[in-house]
Amino acid sequence: MATRGFFGRRPADDAAKRLPPGQYLERGFPVLSAGPTPHVDMASWTFTLKVGPRPVKKWTWGQFTALPRTAIHKDIHCVTKWTKLDTDWDGVSVDAILADAGVTPPTPWLLAHSFDGYTTNVPYKDVAGDMGI
Repeated sequence: MATRGFFGRRPADDAAKRLPPGQYLERGFPVLSAGPTPHVDMASWTFTLKVGPRPVKKWTWGQFTALPRTAIHKDIHCVTKWTKLDTDWDGVSVDAILADAGVTPPTPWLLAHSFDGYTTNVPYKDVAGDMGI
């Protein structure tokens, strides 16, 4: 026996054309976390850019938020199968970070580290041209 939701949610026809296979349309914004949201003390927060193991530049919160900002309008396709169309983002681009540090992309791949220890490899071509914030 299958429940009504077993086969996914049916989007409007115009949205359906923009959904990758296997995705469902999400109207809200799911917040996914492996645990409780950590409290981050912004007075001691830093962002460090490294090339290999070598730190190249470190920014405080004030310095980081003073960098040029970029606005992006994109669809999000999450690996957990939801899609949210037409999302607006604003932040400091990877290109602005590299430029402020005086660094050209040293390799085709970036390694991003999160506050809580997760890491992911990101192709630079996917975030270049102010498309990654």
